Amino acid sequence: MDGLKNWITNHPNLSAWFVLALGMVVLLVYEARDVGLQGSQWFWLIVVTILVAGACIWIISWGDDDEDLADAPPSGSE
Repeated sequence: MDGLKNWITNHPNLSAWFVLALGMVVLLVYEARDVGLQGSQWFWLIVVTILVAGACIWIISWGDDDEDLADAPPSGSE
């Protein structure tokens, strides 16, 4: 269990991507269960949903770079 906690701590964006993608796919399957989609349509919908979740996490992580710069000491001051 400690290994999983360490991995999540070391890879927060991948962890968030996995959790968000899982939730989005579960909602997609639940809401579209009676639509009558074919197998290839399900496959591509799930693939695109996972990619959208990744894009969401990537966009959210843009703000992380600003926090890293704010914590760093100013360059040239010793």
